[in-house]
Amino acid sequence: MTHIITSLCLRDGGCIEVCPVECIVPGKPETEWPWMYIDPVTCIDCGACVPECPWEAIFPEDDVPGDYVASPKDGNPRRLSAPLDPTYADRLTEHYEGHNNKGEAVVLDRTVSLADGEKVDLRADIPPNYDFFKEGVGPGYGAK
Repeated sequence: MTHIITSLCLRDGGCIEVCPVECIVPGKPETEWPWMYIDPVTCIDCGACVPECPWEAIFPEDDVPGDYVASPKDGNPRRLSAPLDPTYADRLTEHYEGHNNKGEAVVLDRTVSLADGEKVDLRADIPPNYDFFKEGVGPGYGAK
């Protein structure tokens, strides 16, 4: 089993720094691969990345929620970045600007803010974590 980064990811990057096997890669180009991605073959399932994510976007694969319930984080609504849950396809019109764990600018298009209590199926976010590292499909470690 591996850990999965979901569309709750807003590219903070702290997960990359704590991974003991360096299996987390920021997606590039960001328009196609908007999150950080965990190599399912290299991941040792240590869970070091989970508490490092300020967006709480990382789950053990078997625990990725099909009924995630949004609640505000630090007084701000939860945000999804290019979620694959088809419910949100027409709502991906928001622009996000923030900073990662190093203070560098993070700019994302195709985001959506969630209402308090809104439910999301994050299981649709599992396949891209595998596809990112699949030869001929995603950029994998070449995105570094």
